[in-house]
Amino acid sequence: MMISLIAAVGKNNVIGSNGDLPWYLPDDMAFFSKTTKGHHVLMGRKNYDSIPAKYRPLPGRVNLVVTRNRKIEEDGIQLFHTIENAVEFAKSAGEEELFIIGGGEIYMQTLSMADRLYITHVDANPTGDAHFPKFDAKKWKTTELLNHPEDERHDFAFKICIYDKI
Repeated sequence: MMISLIAAVGKNNVIGSNGDLPWYLPDDMAFFSKTTKGHHVLMGRKNYDSIPAKYRPLPGRVNLVVTRNRKIEEDGIQLFHTIENAVEFAKSAGEEELFIIGGGEIYMQTLSMADRLYITHVDANPTGDAHFPKFDAKKWKTTELLNHPEDERHDFAFKICIYDKI
């Protein structure tokens, strides 16, 4: 099973601020949805809680939520207390590509096990409290998928790249 991290990242590695995205990029959100649809998505509880209620659980995906809280019960999610158990669940279900979708702590704990990164590089330096971990791009083969300018629908220009571990 391939393990992939997918994230939109500012030039300063910020990915979130107060439980929300620091930008509005609808074409990137469409890319995220299209790329992860039909797959297992693994996230931390805070990241899950930050998804607007009308989109929770993320439709068309198996939502794996990792938390230390043993009292959470919510329909439509699979709850785990370790990342390893969530990964094993996806693998035993026959998943071909598991997507790690955040937040910052989860990315930090899973970067070393990733085979692929889908990174939207946002041309911005927002303030925020959640960060994507630094990684050495020289250890990854980079493919640029899309270069999108800032426009009336998008707060910032961005570039979507895939990084495959060498």
